[in-house]
Amino acid sequence: MSSPIRPELLDQVYAHARETFPAECCGYLTDHRVVRCTNVAAGEPLVAGRTDDTAFAIGGRELLDFARSFDGSEPARILYHSHTNGRAYISATDRAHAGGYPVRHLVIGITAQGVVEAALFDTDFVELARWC
Repeated sequence: MSSPIRPELLDQVYAHARETFPAECCGYLTDHRVVRCTNVAAGEPLVAGRTDDTAFAIGGRELLDFARSFDGSEPARILYHSHTNGRAYISATDRAHAGGYPVRHLVIGITAQGVVEAALFDTDFVELARWC
């Protein structure tokens, strides 16, 4: 079975996760590219006591561009973010703040040593693929 994400796009997401660590990275994939976003969780926490090392939020113009992509020629297909504990899973917070967008979810588990694993989930948070 072929990968549901092109390897070069997955490599770009992994690079983003490594560059932003110890903060969580976030962004989205279209069919052809990775769109990196800024994690604004440090300034706009979604959950009290959680900052950009344990949460992510896309805000401002980047959130507007993400939402508008669904009406354009290159819609977002996968929303991604990293977990800095090295585990790739959908947390209760991820579920609560998913926003109801018609996208799959890619979670990258990363530590100070690098990417540990990644998992892709469908819109109902059922795991579709895993990379270790």
